Amino acid sequence: MTSKNISILIEDRLEVAALEYVRHPATLQIKLEDGWTKKFSGLDLYECLGKIIKERPDIKFLCKGAKISVRPSSMSSQMSSGIVAYEHKLGIEASRKDIVNIFDYEDQDIINDPQKQTDYFFCWLESIKNGSH
Repeated sequence: MTSKNISILIEDRLEVAALEYVRHPATLQIKLEDGWTKKFSGLDLYECLGKIIKERPDIKFLCKGAKISVRPSSMSSQMSSGIVAYEHKLGIEASRKDIVNIFDYEDQDIINDPQKQTDYFFCWLESIKNGSH
């Protein structure tokens, strides 16, 4: 089991969420300062984080995994259990320089509904398919 702390905002109050995770099978447990704790399972840790975000839309998770433009590829999901993902930019194909750790700090373009990440991903796919910049 691996532990990681990430910053969160609850009603504009900065707090820390303690995460404990196992890669195979992917499980992610969160513990908040107020005592709330829950374990989530999924295909990978990115999906587990998305389940937490969906259940707790009142919390702003300040990490790359909660950024609208971040999503792992199928290969990165399999190889890293979803810890490694790509930060996509519309009109630009993803490359190695776009690889991020989903638990790294981020405070821009944070979502509270994982469906927004899926929607952005499909917009990104269209943008590179059409070659629009």
